[in-house]
Amino acid sequence: MTLGYERPLYVLPFDHRGSFESGLFGWQGALGPEQTARIAEAKQVIYDGFRAAVASGVPKERAGVLVDEQFGAAILRDAARQGYLTAAPVEKSGQKEFDFEYGEEFVRHIEEFGPVFSKVLVRYNPEGDPVLNQRQTARLKNLSDYLRSKSKSRFMFELLVPAEPAQLDRLNGDKHAYDLELRPQLMVQTIEQLQNAGVEPDVWKIEGLDRREDCEKIVVAAHRGGRDQVGCIILGRGEDDRKVREWLTTAAAVPGFIGFAVGRTSFWNPLVDWRAKKITRNAAVAEIARRYEGFVEIFETRQKAVPA
Repeated sequence: MTLGYERPLYVLPFDHRGSFESGLFGWQGALGPEQTARIAEAKQVIYDGFRAAVASGVPKERAGVLVDEQFGAAILRDAARQGYLTAAPVEKSGQKEFDFEYGEEFVRHIEEFGPVFSKVLVRYNPEGDPVLNQRQTARLKNLSDYLRSKSKSRFMFELLVPAEPAQLDRLNGDKHAYDLELRPQLMVQTIEQLQNAGVEPDVWKIEGLDRREDCEKIVVAAHRGGRDQVGCIILGRGEDDRKVREWLTTAAAVPGFIGFAVGRTSFWNPLVDWRAKKITRNAAVAEIARRYEGFVEIFETRQKAVPA
């Protein structure tokens, strides 16, 4: 396959695992079958919201779900049958260091489900621990090489650049200043370092950026060296609706940003209310659909407003 993915891509991600176990249900430790089933049931509510949004007009060929095998195997299989774009994570959940959920068996799990995208979430700061970064990079190159040469699944890379203590110290602990002044350039450095190491995503999943010029720099980095078809999508990072809308509006104006992946902002509050029996299941489904549709509308409206 040619490196990259240029078509519009609107992802509803709900591959969260630890946050469902402890955050939504308040459980700790190993789960029993009944607990596993309850989380799977909650994820089915999200999936039904996604399907309702597509039925209401979100373009099916642009609509995707990102869901994990542990709680969403049935959803992955159904979404593939229905012709939706599918993505599945290959990383262990909630780890500071990237590693494979299924160890050396990661290939078998990818091919069993055949997702359109195999996704990794990676925390990588180029000024962080170099030994840690090297370990992660080696695993990521292993995955990249496999996907490039032996799989039909494309490579989606969710890049998080957490602040190092020394970086925050330089900014007097101001996390907003870090996001605005330091993180964008660190993201560019990370993309270039990983590319130089042979890690070649088709799609970069990028934390929200406040300035158009920073989005443009990310695209330049993603496209450098003939990688012109590599796509970028913006993620929601669990922020409130207003902030996510700002990020979508900013990114949509930049050629090279092909869409978004907004999860918790789309589904978390409706799920919490449904679990607390404050709203019905149907109401939760409808609210998730409404939020997802709204993010699609923001992105597409902004793109159409930008001169070609």
